[in-house]
Amino acid sequence: MAAEADGPFKRVLVPILLPEKCYDQIFVQWDLLHVPCLKILLSKGLGLGIVAGSLLVKLPQVFKILGAKSAEGLSLQSVMLELMALTGTMVYSIINNFPFSSWGEALFLVLQTVTICFLVLHYRGQTVKACYALVLLLLLSPLTPLTVVTLLQASSVPAVVAGKLVQAATNYQNGHTGQLSAITVFLLFGGSLARIFTSIQETGDPLMAGTFVVSSLCNGLITAQLLFYWNAKEKKQ
Repeated sequence: MAAEADGPFKRVLVPILLPEKCYDQIFVQWDLLHVPCLKILLSKGLGLGIVAGSLLVKLPQVFKILGAKSAEGLSLQSVMLELMALTGTMVYSIINNFPFSSWGEALFLVLQTVTICFLVLHYRGQTVKACYALVLLLLLSPLTPLTVVTLLQASSVPAVVAGKLVQAATNYQNGHTGQLSAITVFLLFGGSLARIFTSIQETGDPLMAGTFVVSSLCNGLITAQLLFYWNAKEKKQ
């Protein structure tokens, strides 16, 4: 009976959250303080939580723009640079066969960021001229050398910095944060902080970890501005 009950439970956890050896260590031998396996469980759980959260993280921003029928306060350059950085992370992770739990949110954030980019252009009365999908397909194809993909990921760091600094400068010049969504900003900040741990644990790649360290610092800057300009933002609306 114990083995029968153990079956479905084990299938849920292995290999989604734990390798089989860690499952045995924790749930068969009842070594509940086995640190290496607990780190794996925490990392996988955090990673999958971030991926699940990313399905909705930018929707408050999208709805806020649609509700206001305005993209005031959002920098198009910042959005485009963020799109570039997310693409670099996604392509680099796919090419290197990293676990989906370590990068999956990049896929959903790319889709939502493309939507925001479209809305910014739409409400500025500009024609969308995009070949983004074709470029992405090319990057994911075997035609692209690994050195190019690695360079793309390395460029994510300056792209993240430049994009957030452009948005920060826009906020400073306006004296408010316009249509920036507080929910989205806070979730991005928290997610990037958690990703530092999961990228170290699951990929061991210093380039990935470094990207999220820089991303956390930059997201922290925007978060601080949003809090600082909170009253000014309310008055503006």
